[in-house]
Amino acid sequence: MLGDRTKPQDYSEGLMEKLLSRAAVIGVIGLGYVGLPLAVEKAKAGYRVIGLDVQMSKIDMVNSGVNYIGDVVDEDLRSIVQQGLLQATPDYSFLREVDAVAICVPTPLDTYQQPDTSYVENSTREIARYLHPGMLVVLESTTYPGTTEELVRPILEATGLKCGEDFFLAYSPERVDPGNRSFNTKNTPKVVGGITAACSKVAQTLYSEVLDGHVHVVSSPSVAEMEKIYENTFRHINIALANEMAVLCSRMGINVWEVIDAAKTKPYGFMAFYPGPGLGGHCIPIDPFYLTWKAREYNYHTRLIELAGEINNAMPEFVVQRISEILNKYKKPVSGSRVYLLGVAYKKDIDDYRESPVLKMIELLEERGAEVWVSDTHVQAFRHRGRDYECVELTAERMAEADIAVITTDHYGFDYGLIGSASRCLFDTRNGMRGMEKPEHYYLL
Repeated sequence: MLGDRTKPQDYSEGLMEKLLSRAAVIGVIGLGYVGLPLAVEKAKAGYRVIGLDVQMSKIDMVNSGVNYIGDVVDEDLRSIVQQGLLQATPDYSFLREVDAVAICVPTPLDTYQQPDTSYVENSTREIARYLHPGMLVVLESTTYPGTTEELVRPILEATGLKCGEDFFLAYSPERVDPGNRSFNTKNTPKVVGGITAACSKVAQTLYSEVLDGHVHVVSSPSVAEMEKIYENTFRHINIALANEMAVLCSRMGINVWEVIDAAKTKPYGFMAFYPGPGLGGHCIPIDPFYLTWKAREYNYHTRLIELAGEINNAMPEFVVQRISEILNKYKKPVSGSRVYLLGVAYKKDIDDYRESPVLKMIELLEERGAEVWVSDTHVQAFRHRGRDYECVELTAERMAEADIAVITTDHYGFDYGLIGSASRCLFDTRNGMRGMEKPEHYYLL
């Protein structure tokens, strides 16, 4: 029971004062690709930040000032830890002292392609144990529309505290694009949707004080949740179109990359998306299916989204089929051939290989009896289906020994001059050799 509580508006006013004066203590639950960059920016803005993670290795690294996320500057992390502005813990009891907390935990799909919100639910239940008047809770994890209002709010209000009066709840989707050289957590515009106007105002104030990008306020958490899904579904579908064009152009003997270059000269009505060996990461291959799942509740079938998923998911097999066709030109079967994959990360200049299409390619090639080698400028080793793989050093000797090399991730760090001069046969799924001298036996997706 709250007893004789302060007027509702006093809680928001008091929290706003703390946020503006940097007296607020900020919590971040989940110190991965989303949570750690966010925690770092909040600490750099002058707040004392406490991060929580279940992995002791991450906690130890943060508390030692050692960075493990590509989008975080090593010196920034080291500096704020030394100043006492950022610390990490595995103990949820730190929530007693925080004024605002962001939930940045995974929201994967289960084996039935349904959203697994257990991480969000468990985090919310822990927050509820320490929820106190004047506290802001923001969900940042990508999820289906309705999660904040239908899942998070009831758990928090079961404490007896009232949302919008005693505590404040909002949804603000993460928009991290790992490896992007122009936009990062600091300068990407932020979308915020609160349960009430007071919730939105408090959350807007926090992000405005931390980030350089514009904070765009929407009318509800559901709008913000749908906005995030729409962003990634837009990319998912347009990449599928580019991939389908690549398959068709391959059959017709047309260079799809030249087609796209020509199309993007139009100054309106066209946005360039590019084909590749498939989709990877924790966002684009997964997020649209949150919406597909939720749509069933409204008796609606998201046909376009599911068809795009089929096209994108089929690309690793298409690439392996092309590898087989290329080897056949030189009277070589896949079985026994040395196939050299250049890149395992799902996109250039990052070390994240979650859901990478290259993993599926490795499976398919090994099932066909190929000897598979992998090099990556950002990944030294990886584990897939219970097996450990070591990435090898990219050398001219290894390139010459391979029956076919395949550019699967177009990292800037690859020596494309060496790749072009030393390859016996090269299949480029990313147009990574654009503008470079190519080997005699060169094939483009």
